Amino acid sequence: MPAIPAASVANLRDLGGLPLGDGRAVRSGLALRSAQLDRLDPAEPAVADLGIRTVVDLRTETERGDRPDRLPAGARLLVADVLADHLAVSGLPPAARLKVLLSDPALAEEHLGGGRVRAAFARTYRTFVSGDSARAAYRTLLTELGTPGAGPVLFHCSAGKDRTGWAATVVLSLLGADEETVRDEYLSVNTAVRQAFAPMIEGFTAQGGDPELALDLIGVLPEYLEAGLDEVAVRHGSMEKYVREGLGVPDEVTALIRERLTVHAA
Repeated sequence: MPAIPAASVANLRDLGGLPLGDGRAVRSGLALRSAQLDRLDPAEPAVADLGIRTVVDLRTETERGDRPDRLPAGARLLVADVLADHLAVSGLPPAARLKVLLSDPALAEEHLGGGRVRAAFARTYRTFVSGDSARAAYRTLLTELGTPGAGPVLFHCSAGKDRTGWAATVVLSLLGADEETVRDEYLSVNTAVRQAFAPMIEGFTAQGGDPELALDLIGVLPEYLEAGLDEVAVRHGSMEKYVREGLGVPDEVTALIRERLTVHAA
């Protein structure tokens, strides 16, 4: 799933075209994902041509305040803070601290070494499923995607990999994508994220930092996604029930999402 080549938005992707089986695919141009939009140029053709109508911002209040979104022309903003009730106890550093940690290998090792970063991400992905603010945030996104007449929706967090990755997983699973397609789409962000953080990673390792720790922190791993999917299975039994019971999204909205976002492949 290659990124859309936009100079002013990192990790910009369209879920459209991904296979759903039975000769179906995700309809292009309606469900888009990206990193934060603080540097977005609304006039850039790669952005303007998408015709984005709604931006769903999954970031925290602090993240939004530090790097507020610049909206595409004519788009409205929906705030859907996934980690409002969780970030302080997650064990993960706020995005603003990433640069601090990756500039000090000893500090990074102290706070995140010994497998702690992977454990923290696993806990956080489980919170994507069970946390109150997370459930409200993902309900907001799905409700927008299932609104009749809604135009293209762009959802994003900071790097566009974890909160955004889980959102894409839920959407694709609802549409009927198989496990391999969901996993491949989730992992496809790693190239773009590692490119974006390459200077920071190189500096970290040059100072003696553990490159695996850096990659665990700035990238995504299959085990992170598996933690979220396991939480769905344990609490709800299926993605369908998670969306209906956990997120409180009515079946008629789910049906509209499937209708709007599904096309029979040529």
